[in-house]
Amino acid sequence: MNATAVTEKPRQSPAGLWNISFGFFGIQVGFALQNANMSRIFQSLGSSVDDLPALWIAAPLTGLLIQPIVGHLSDRTWLGRFGRRRPYFLGGAILAALSLFLMPLSTQLLMSAVLLWMLDASLNITMEPFRAFVGDMLRKDQHTSGYAVQTAFIGAGAVLGSLIPPVLDMAGVSNVAPGGGIPDTVRYAFWIGAAALFIAVMWTILTTREYSPSEMDRFGESAEHPGTDATLRTLAERSFQTSVVWVAIGISVLFAVVELSLEKEVYLLGGLLIAYGLANAAGIALARAGRSSNMLANIVGDFSGMPSLMVRLAVAQFFSWSALFTMWIYTTPVVALNFFHAPDTTGPVYQDAGNWVGELFAIQNGVAAIAALTFLPLLAARLGKARTHVACLLLGAAGFASFLFLHDPKLLIASEIGIGIAWASILAMPYAILASSLPQRKLGIYMGLFNVFIVIPQLLVATVMGSIMKAFFPGQPIWTMLAAAIVMGLAALAMLRVPDQRAA
Repeated sequence: MNATAVTEKPRQSPAGLWNISFGFFGIQVGFALQNANMSRIFQSLGSSVDDLPALWIAAPLTGLLIQPIVGHLSDRTWLGRFGRRRPYFLGGAILAALSLFLMPLSTQLLMSAVLLWMLDASLNITMEPFRAFVGDMLRKDQHTSGYAVQTAFIGAGAVLGSLIPPVLDMAGVSNVAPGGGIPDTVRYAFWIGAAALFIAVMWTILTTREYSPSEMDRFGESAEHPGTDATLRTLAERSFQTSVVWVAIGISVLFAVVELSLEKEVYLLGGLLIAYGLANAAGIALARAGRSSNMLANIVGDFSGMPSLMVRLAVAQFFSWSALFTMWIYTTPVVALNFFHAPDTTGPVYQDAGNWVGELFAIQNGVAAIAALTFLPLLAARLGKARTHVACLLLGAAGFASFLFLHDPKLLIASEIGIGIAWASILAMPYAILASSLPQRKLGIYMGLFNVFIVIPQLLVATVMGSIMKAFFPGQPIWTMLAAAIVMGLAALAMLRVPDQRAA
């Protein structure tokens, strides 16, 4: 019998909740600057529009590789007073701030592309442990509130990051670089963002103290990793046939690209399927050889042995993020063509449409921040986290569908309110459900693997949606909003299979 009595984690005050997630505010400022300005930087340095998807593919590919690795490593880290997750916050923040500082100094397209890889990798290194950090620091009845506060900071950071360049422009900073290149508004915005990111992450590092392994034991949440894991034993018993199937599917995709003249980005999808099949085979071989400490074997084993609740949530995550990435890619052409009637991308009306889309996205993020801090936790306490998520996803689906029926661009504010509420829930509820259900010793790796189901939809939308639109709806981007509404609705249906939890 264990002589140590199990105690409960201390309840965090509002200031404690703020300190735990404030670093995410800075991270989101960095992501917002990246999302809003990288295409502009690439084109300013000579990239053609057709080459932008290939340059942008660095972002999801980096996340796909980095997040499970950082999750796996942070679960196994303890550096005394420096903690478990905070060393990754610090390392990632230093690299991210450096990347943001150097990006606007790029003089060659290759330099900016390499810096995008570095920026996205470092942002992922910093971001991934923050999800597990909330679960580490909070008792279960505060998980919903903790992730809601984190969501509010994500919304606020996105609004700030999006507004820095236009505010600088209004303040008189030059928005055009003499002779081409990167204008001062973008240059100064990235430097402000670098400072904001580093200061915000350092705030969290300096104002929090992580619980030691012995303290986690007293809370009944062991952080220790046994030498032999059940997931590795299960992996060792798996057949290599699954790996062969994944490789075969990947090869088929590569042949389809050639035979059907698909977009060149689809090559990446085939390559990733082949890579996963090979990694799966290597993981099985390592598990059979008894290499229980091998990182690849553990990551493959954890991925193949995800808890059933996580698998069900992952399905909803896949569909909901497919809708979001469709929105981010196609909202500008939809609004320009269907609401501003501006097919000419070089004309001033098109630029007006682009500015309005920026304002709509700012409204969406502002709504998400307000929703996360106000009614989402209350609704989760009354209906349960899963049912709350279903309701919010349906509001998002309605928001996307409304694009097909509205004609006044100002009425799209109502659409963005629905989508903003869904966005708030997507950033909070799945993580609150997971953190309350997963074993503490694997919280980092499972959060990293869960985020794979954010990256996969991004890769699919980036590689497949263009081919679908060209084949079936050429010159009619409005139908992408219908696709987004449908997949968001499928996400709501998938959430009906997730057992509900009440939130305090």
